[in-house]
Amino acid sequence: MASEQLVDSFGRQITYLRMSVTDRCDFRCVYCMSENMTFLPREQVLSLEEIHTIAKAFTELGISKIRFTGGEPLVRRDVIKLFKGVGALPGLKDFCLTTNGSQLPRYAQQLKDAGLTRINISLDSLQEARFKALTRIGDLHQVIAGIDAACGVGFKGVKLNAVVLQGRNDDEVVDLVKFARDKQIDLSFIEEMPLGVIAEHDRAETYFSSEQVKELITEEFPLMPTTENSGGPAKYWRMGDSDSRIGFISPHSNNFCGDCNRVRVTAEGLLLLCLGNEHSLDLKAILRRYPGDTERLKEAIRNAIAHKPEEHRFTSDGDVQIVRFMNMTGG
Repeated sequence: MASEQLVDSFGRQITYLRMSVTDRCDFRCVYCMSENMTFLPREQVLSLEEIHTIAKAFTELGISKIRFTGGEPLVRRDVIKLFKGVGALPGLKDFCLTTNGSQLPRYAQQLKDAGLTRINISLDSLQEARFKALTRIGDLHQVIAGIDAACGVGFKGVKLNAVVLQGRNDDEVVDLVKFARDKQIDLSFIEEMPLGVIAEHDRAETYFSSEQVKELITEEFPLMPTTENSGGPAKYWRMGDSDSRIGFISPHSNNFCGDCNRVRVTAEGLLLLCLGNEHSLDLKAILRRYPGDTERLKEAIRNAIAHKPEEHRFTSDGDVQIVRFMNMTGG
């Protein structure tokens, strides 16, 4: 068990680490990256061994929840070896993955065997042509097969994530809820985050708030608030006739910074102290300059946490405050 805990200067205990294992992806979702992305040179990306070393250091500092993100984590070669190593770390209570679902028909059972406990799968549309337009590349049938594969191997939790864009998929909110109810899984609706300059749409025009989503749902399915918490920013609601929970992640309309327990590590090894700020520490530089010196790495992490900002200030007017794309940050 960890002998200490990470606490920032505002008294928030840091227990949750999100790690991007790659900036590459087999989709090109319109809110996540540009259509013609330039990905990082491979030598700038953390090796699997370096990712494991960072994960181990954080668990020794009291982190109990780790989520692997991308890009698309499952397109990285030999990534299952990393899952096995991290899944066996002492003190890790919750080991999660965020994925677009495309590779789950192939990897679901291997991920379960590696110790993964929960999976979040992105699904923004149930209409084949629209899904293709939003992802530019994705195959809806392949993703649904991935959802079924994840459900079939018996993960403790399978959840869908949907980013709602006004005029693009807001008319599918209730259909997505019905789909989650049919699958008996949870669903979170996410307000689009203003990361990276995109040409696909005007973010001010496509902004759709969590309250607007909630109003659409309650016209058909009354929602009851709960105090349930998955260790992340989602606020959950329940329906009286279903076990599926509906979550809302609202970086614009309901700033969740007050109880933030999270930090992120990008694919190139930057420790991001806040999603909506550029404060960072280059962990890769420390690892490569002082190989094997875990104590030096841990001391650098401790010192960095003291500089975690109090809050982000996303706005709904389309203004881009952070120039890095979501695939570079880690979804």
